[in-house]
Amino acid sequence: MITTISPNKPAMGLLAAQKGASFIRKAISEQGAANIIVATGASQFEMLAELVQQDIDWSKVTAFHLDEYIGIPETHPASFRKYLRERFASLVPLKEFNYVNAETDPYGECERLGRKIQDFPIDVAFIGIGENGHIAFNDPPADFETEAPYIVVNLDEACRRQQLGEGWFPTLEDVPEKAISMSVRQIMKSKVIICTVPDERKADAVFHTLHDPVSPACPATILREHLEAWLFLDKEAAI
Repeated sequence: MITTISPNKPAMGLLAAQKGASFIRKAISEQGAANIIVATGASQFEMLAELVQQDIDWSKVTAFHLDEYIGIPETHPASFRKYLRERFASLVPLKEFNYVNAETDPYGECERLGRKIQDFPIDVAFIGIGENGHIAFNDPPADFETEAPYIVVNLDEACRRQQLGEGWFPTLEDVPEKAISMSVRQIMKSKVIICTVPDERKADAVFHTLHDPVSPACPATILREHLEAWLFLDKEAAI
């Protein structure tokens, strides 16, 4: 089931952050700690800016990185590790942040992160939806079956063009063709999913997510099978 909320754009990030923060505080209250997933990209700017301002005991929060391009250094402007350090991890006193290091053996890194996350059941996943309907870097047709928490994936042209269009790379040829991504099944194991999707360029993906049959052809449709998924849209994405 997806609960959809569509305020004006400035309020979207705040409401998503507040809702996610309420579930993090609940997990800390009930368990003494909370485990979260954090996404990147232009869609997460406002939400993350608000999330770091929330009243949370961050020293009890362990975070996991959703995905990363294979082969680019952390100093690269498009590096998701750089993004998360600057916009999130350096701004709150987390217990631990588990980054995806895609400069090492990617299959070994998938195994390392997979072993790690099994000990930290995810309470709240903060994610987005791509222009092609992907969640994380699970482009269509996405693998809905693998139980591996992290996998090596090929990025389709629509995904790569989105990264180019958002200004992360100078040319399409510069956009990597492979990435490490959290798998669909691992994302769906999260107790709560907070999905923030702004901008008119995401409107088609949102429409298909809400109205198409659940299928790997539009990976985000799987969110409709989650018990507590919250979809935050601005009015442009909700058209």
